[in-house]
Amino acid sequence: MRNRLFKTKRIDQLLEFSKTDNSLKKTLSATNLVALGIGAIIGAGLFSLTGIVAAANAGPAVTISFVIAAIGCAFAGLCYAEFASMLPISGSAYTYSYVTMGEFMAWIIGWDLVLEYAVGAAMVSISWSQYLVKFLAYYDIHLPAQLVASPWEAVKLADGTEIYGIMNLPAVFIVLLVTIVLIRGIQESATMNGVVVVLKVSIVLVFIILGYAYVNPENYTPYIPANTGTFGEFGWSGVIRGAGVVFFAFIGFDAVSTAAQEAKNPQRDMPIGILGSLAVCTILYVLFAHVMTGLANYTTFAGSAAPVAIAIANTPYEWLQQLIILAILAGYTSVILVMLMGQSRVFYSMSKDGLIPKAFSDTHRIYKTPYKSNIIFFVLVSSFAAFVPVTIVGELTSIGTLFAFILVCIGIIVLRYTQPNLPRAFKTPLVPLIPILGIITCLTMMVFLPLDTWIRLIVWMVIGVAIYFMYGIRHSKLED
Repeated sequence: MRNRLFKTKRIDQLLEFSKTDNSLKKTLSATNLVALGIGAIIGAGLFSLTGIVAAANAGPAVTISFVIAAIGCAFAGLCYAEFASMLPISGSAYTYSYVTMGEFMAWIIGWDLVLEYAVGAAMVSISWSQYLVKFLAYYDIHLPAQLVASPWEAVKLADGTEIYGIMNLPAVFIVLLVTIVLIRGIQESATMNGVVVVLKVSIVLVFIILGYAYVNPENYTPYIPANTGTFGEFGWSGVIRGAGVVFFAFIGFDAVSTAAQEAKNPQRDMPIGILGSLAVCTILYVLFAHVMTGLANYTTFAGSAAPVAIAIANTPYEWLQQLIILAILAGYTSVILVMLMGQSRVFYSMSKDGLIPKAFSDTHRIYKTPYKSNIIFFVLVSSFAAFVPVTIVGELTSIGTLFAFILVCIGIIVLRYTQPNLPRAFKTPLVPLIPILGIITCLTMMVFLPLDTWIRLIVWMVIGVAIYFMYGIRHSKLED
């Protein structure tokens, strides 16, 4: 049993499979991949979590939280780039773990990626819903309060009374819309993503340029608010905890690696897509957060998943507020699209290996997409989006992502020593230093996340291990 748990896949077999498996179309260029990364990265972390972390953890120093998170991402991104250039397979970190640490660890990471992609998509769809409510309210269109919040979230009515929601119906709607696009095909999805990425980046730049003129320097004092006496609430512990939470904002670059099997030239284009999108978005994030916390005091963002609207209210550009909210809605749509695409591609690989049912790798006869997997995840993600509060979903996504990054960094070290002569189109520099720094940075941010988030992760992993021993190991196609 022990030998089976830690038996690895042969890389030559994987590479042969990638050449012969025509189930997924190879249509993505380097530009498409960079756009996919930006499409996933610029979203909830920028437009929602920035305000949440500023109000609850870091104050204006949320910019420092973004820098810390970006450093951890850079280390992990270099490791992802090496793996993605070597193994143009759709499984991302799941596949990388399979060839370095064996089937059991591959299952663990594959199950963990559900937290990153599926739960992350739910997080973004909840924010999408909240921005839609604000957008429609401008035109005096008010959706029923009970249908725009989860049963555990209080909604304040116009008369000041508070009621609890029933379900978040707009969040379910956007997940359904994106699922339909994904089933239609990867090229159609990439085209839609490219359009909204151009719109989204343009609006971010407009916000930074126009908003900078109305920054109030007093809002930056104190830049790092004094700790309240509670660990993680302001002070440096709050800045680092904030980094752990906003780390969610960078997960788009690893979603690029899930599309490796659909890239035209993965050896060259995957590192460009991963590192290029990460570099562009890091710069935009820090500038955006700096302007946003300069326009409004960080305390005004408390309890809001739509802080950009609060910041814009401190400028004379009322017309910009509706355009930005509209761009955010389009941008969130691209984030959900890339995350759901990434999730379906990871489970596609796991299904091909026999660890989960065949339905997850069944492709549509015409569209060549894993349509059954898309439908299953629509049910899962929409359920999360409809009934789970936004803060719980965001923290779960962050801890799942950090765990995945740690295992990818470990995998690079293992593979460099076990198979040093393998051809690598891109090589992570300064191994093992860079992977070790990635492990330390990501682990530090995990430690600073709340205890209840750790408990949920452990419970989730216990469920995953049980499924593996009840189903996965019995149906695995890995040769004994």
